[in-house]
Amino acid sequence: MHKRKLYHSLTQRQKFSGWWFFVLGVVLLLVSAGALRANNQRMIELRQAVFIADEQDGDIEGALRALRKHVYGHMNTSLTASENPIRPPIQLRYEYERLVLSENARLNSSNESVYTDAQNFCETQISSGLSGSNRLDCIRQYVDEKGVSVEEVVIPDELYKFDFVSPTWSPDLAGISLVAAVLSLVVAATLWLSQFFLKRQLASHHH
Repeated sequence: MHKRKLYHSLTQRQKFSGWWFFVLGVVLLLVSAGALRANNQRMIELRQAVFIADEQDGDIEGALRALRKHVYGHMNTSLTASENPIRPPIQLRYEYERLVLSENARLNSSNESVYTDAQNFCETQISSGLSGSNRLDCIRQYVDEKGVSVEEVVIPDELYKFDFVSPTWSPDLAGISLVAAVLSLVVAATLWLSQFFLKRQLASHHH
């Protein structure tokens, strides 16, 4: 009776061949690999869009937002990949340079305005009795009081550097097909092992 049960269990398991699940698992692994590659390719495209927007003074914020959303939502999209050894991998060099130039231009303009005001002020002082020989001292004192900067602007560049890290697993095509592939291979292995042990038990009963 026990032998008949073993034989029945074996025939039932053989209906669900481990090979079907193995092949399914391999196909799903290939799908996952393709989806992972597509995720990475899309990241590279979006990263390039950020660089172009930075260089051309375009919609940098929009390009960064699209890149960040993609990286945070998909596996295999981290910007710390081997093909991009720069750290941090996103550096808005042109935007930073534009800001520095703008700030220096603003500072120079402000300084020029102070010097013009100083000359006008000292002219009025001279006409009020201040000797011409003291005109330079007057201008120098006025400029010192107003605080003219002679150094270039130094702006921290940390706000113009970014590093996005992708999740270990994501519920997209790559992630779901990977989980399904692993489950299929586990089922295949389980069926093969159960059939192997059932055959051994049947063989031992024959002896």
